[in-house]
Amino acid sequence: MQRTIKAFVYPGESGYVAECAGLSVVTQGGTLDETITNLQEAVALYLEGEDLAALDLEPNPSLIVTFEVEPLAHAG
Repeated sequence: MQRTIKAFVYPGESGYVAECAGLSVVTQGGTLDETITNLQEAVALYLEGEDLAALDLEPNPSLIVTFEVEPLAHAG
């Protein structure tokens, strides 16, 4: 059973998009803080009333978030 839920945050058209790997959870926000808050709420709502064992999750799983960022341009 998994102790963590993995999510990826990447730039969207206006703000950021967060998507969970292995769960049908996708959300967005205008800032990174807003996106993470929305992600936490969306995951909690998704898991509410679900049998976590059926989803191969341990009780109270942690959320691990990976951010995709653009590399800095080098001044030349």
